[in-house]
Amino acid sequence: MKIIKAVLPAIILTAVISACGNKNKQANGNQEQQILDYKVVQLQPRQATLNVDYPASIQGQQNIEIRPKVDGYVEKIFVDEGAIVTKGQLLFKINAPQYEQDVRTAEAGIKTAEADLSLAKMQVNKVKPLVEKDIISHYELESAEYTQQSKAAALAQAKAALVNARVNLGYTTITSPVNGVIGSLPYKLGSLVTGSTTDPLTTVYNTSNVYVYFALNEKQLLGFSRDSSSQTTFKAKLSKLPAVSLILPDGTTYDHTGKVETVNGLINTATGAANVRADFANPRGLIRSGSSAVVRIPNLIKSAILVPQSATYELQDKRFVYTVDNQNKIKNVAVKVMDNTAGQFYVVTDGLKAGDKIVLESSGNLQDGTVIKPNEVSAGSVYGGVK
Repeated sequence: MKIIKAVLPAIILTAVISACGNKNKQANGNQEQQILDYKVVQLQPRQATLNVDYPASIQGQQNIEIRPKVDGYVEKIFVDEGAIVTKGQLLFKINAPQYEQDVRTAEAGIKTAEADLSLAKMQVNKVKPLVEKDIISHYELESAEYTQQSKAAALAQAKAALVNARVNLGYTTITSPVNGVIGSLPYKLGSLVTGSTTDPLTTVYNTSNVYVYFALNEKQLLGFSRDSSSQTTFKAKLSKLPAVSLILPDGTTYDHTGKVETVNGLINTATGAANVRADFANPRGLIRSGSSAVVRIPNLIKSAILVPQSATYELQDKRFVYTVDNQNKIKNVAVKVMDNTAGQFYVVTDGLKAGDKIVLESSGNLQDGTVIKPNEVSAGSVYGGVK
């Protein structure tokens, strides 16, 4: 019995040690199971194009109001709203018979003036030989010559009156001054119109080229003005800007690219922005004056650190990524990115550098110091679509 009592504690101690060993092995095994695979990529500077979008309004190259220059009634309308017209095409006929009468009166006035001038010439021819023979005084000849000059001036005045009457008569037929598209027609047949009428007869929109207007705030304008060499003029900077794209209201990109031509020198005190104009060709007339669109300006960055948006997460207005060190440990790093993006990527301005490795699968729940098994993927598979 004494032998059994002595052996029993040793057996119990051995069992306890064995159980502890099994627990340690199980803990080590669980720790090994918690090391998961994550896709990672090594960052290298690369070229990227950033697009900046601006809401814009569109106007035709020329918006010409067609107004009557004479008083009368609308006799005929030769076009309809929305019609495409060419320069010189007849648009309206105004019934104003008084101008036809003015032409006839002016023509009659010319005939009267011509007759008076002929009579004055005859008088000069009659008096001249009598003066030469000293039959009458020289005064009579001078008087006849002055009368002739007066009648010649009256004839010139009558001819000018005829030209003016014909011009006024020509105003009764109105033609298009440019190629374009007809706007609304507020006056119908029989409407009385005058030179002081408030509304135009119509507006012709020349949209062979269109002007697209958008705004740059003071910060953007200063950044543009300071860009490049201080010796470069503002006009030269404009000429170096890349071609811009136009995003139509249906989300499609317009076939033709445009060029930024002018920047308004005055900043609007109400909005704090300056108007910028880009010119676009519109050969098919697809874009109409008064439309809205979005101007897209590309900005080429030759050396940028790009991070996939899916590899980041946001916390308390800050953006984070997971980096991996040489011991395969995770670290949360706050990064600063540009406001505009390059497709599905952020351009990082602070927090990361070339050679850093980041986790591509961001769930926002990895902790600092967590050990992972990195599965490094090629940069080509991640950035293949970047231009």
